[in-house]
Amino acid sequence: MNVSSANVTLVIQYQDSFTKAVTKNVIVVALGISINYINANLIHTFSKHQLFNTNPRYVLFIHLVINDMIQLTVTIALFVVSYTLHRINVSLCCFFILLALFTTENTPLNLVCMVAECYVAVCLPLRHAQICTVQRIYLLMGLIWATSALSVMPDLFITLAIEPLDFFHSRIFCLSDTMFRSPQLIKKREVSYTVFLVVVWLTILYAYFRIMIAARAANTDTKNAKKAMNTVLLHGIQLLLCMSAYVAPLLKQFLGFLFPENYTDSLFACYIIIQVLPRFISPIIYGLRDKTFRTYLAKDLMCNVTMATHPQTVFGNPS
Repeated sequence: MNVSSANVTLVIQYQDSFTKAVTKNVIVVALGISINYINANLIHTFSKHQLFNTNPRYVLFIHLVINDMIQLTVTIALFVVSYTLHRINVSLCCFFILLALFTTENTPLNLVCMVAECYVAVCLPLRHAQICTVQRIYLLMGLIWATSALSVMPDLFITLAIEPLDFFHSRIFCLSDTMFRSPQLIKKREVSYTVFLVVVWLTILYAYFRIMIAARAANTDTKNAKKAMNTVLLHGIQLLLCMSAYVAPLLKQFLGFLFPENYTDSLFACYIIIQVLPRFISPIIYGLRDKTFRTYLAKDLMCNVTMATHPQTVFGNPS
């Protein structure tokens, strides 16, 4: 029995009671709606004000927010499906898993690009406007998706080539290891995740120490450098949580061995920490922590509240 089938067997063996299952699903859906509501307001503020949609830093941030919304929606849908339908058609599962893999791998790449932008702003301030243009940022976003495609799409093509036709008409418990179940594919993902971890963390550490050196060496305007250092640190924490998804299979297997009677509770805790918590941090770093964005966001929210409660003050009294 391989790891993926063992995980499925454990989930089936230790199913939650009805009350616990409902509680977990309500918590997950409520968190998802709350985070996506905040993110939707961030996107609204971004699109409404030219100050943001012409700034490369905020363009990268909103790309991360949209990516997180897709990723969170897909994983919550799979979470609910695992409790309600349990098994779904392979073709539908393939669509969900591909979308989840794309957005999961996009996140660390996007964070690295945001850290690189901070590095350029602090260490190469005179060249920042030339290097970090909106047009180049859009090209960079396309490169992020292309890089994820190079990592994810081979799984689909190899599965189409090696799996029998009956497999694609069957129903499975929807996990990446049950969808792309070849041992070679699982090994390939482990290797690619390791490469992601090494490259991303080396980039984060290099940028942080260069910004720290620049902050200490500067005689003036050290406030921006220190703010950039704090931002990089927050990205590092967020990245640590996001990258924990890459070691999730080993973590779940380990927890299943330690707590076999509470395995589903361990899976739930892993899901909240790995999938939900990093998406909660994203709005904080730029949406709420950034003073400029916070000011405009508050104005837009107040305007929306005023329109909802006192529309006559906005549109005037009907004649």
